[in-house]
Amino acid sequence: MALTREQYLYMAKLAEQAERYEEMVKFMDKLVVTSAEGPELTVEERNLLSVAYKNVIGSLRAAWRIVSSIEQKEESHKNDDDVPLVKDYRSKVESELSEICAGILKNLNDFLIPSASSSDSKVFYLKMKGDYHRYSAEFKVGDERKQAAEDTMVAYKAAQDIAVADLSPTHPIRLGLALNFSVFYFEILNASEKACNMAKQAFEEAISELDTLGEESYKDSTLIMQLLRDNLTLWTSDMQVFTYIVPRE
Repeated sequence: MALTREQYLYMAKLAEQAERYEEMVKFMDKLVVTSAEGPELTVEERNLLSVAYKNVIGSLRAAWRIVSSIEQKEESHKNDDDVPLVKDYRSKVESELSEICAGILKNLNDFLIPSASSSDSKVFYLKMKGDYHRYSAEFKVGDERKQAAEDTMVAYKAAQDIAVADLSPTHPIRLGLALNFSVFYFEILNASEKACNMAKQAFEEAISELDTLGEESYKDSTLIMQLLRDNLTLWTSDMQVFTYIVPRE
């Protein structure tokens, strides 16, 4: 039977507590459709949507990396009997990845992005759109990979334009966008210099305005800043010494 928006929210929280993330996705999908006739998603609802999909896609991405690694090993060892089995299994995981990406992208394109009114919600959803196209680019090949990369760029760029204009450099959503956009440049486009410059700029702009950061978002913002710095440490051998962020009590 159909539930109310509030009931779908409750069931999604219940599924999260039970760590049943596939069901959490289903409840949040229904909540999104139900909300089409009413107010846009609240911050709590959109965060739950993100958590649901992130957990499902996260386990699938990890599975794909493991299976792909095994496939390469079997091929290098000339295990001709096993390679087809591994390839078939990888294809199965890729089908599931494609399905989950298509699900969230439909929600974003049909409901969430068109109904977003505030700058932070627009950036949040456009960033999410870029994220799931990027996840597609991780396992697609040929023209499909090229298209996924182009779609990622368009979504991230649209989010960046709004973020730079309307959100402070310390805003966690703007920082999260810079983090993921720079990862896209590094991992998908193999543009390491562009990735480093983007991450470095986001970090330094946030550092310069750290004094204005409120208690509410300090933890989230500084965590993402740390991730930006960690990536720069990985990506460069001659990076500058960055200012240490002193955690607030």
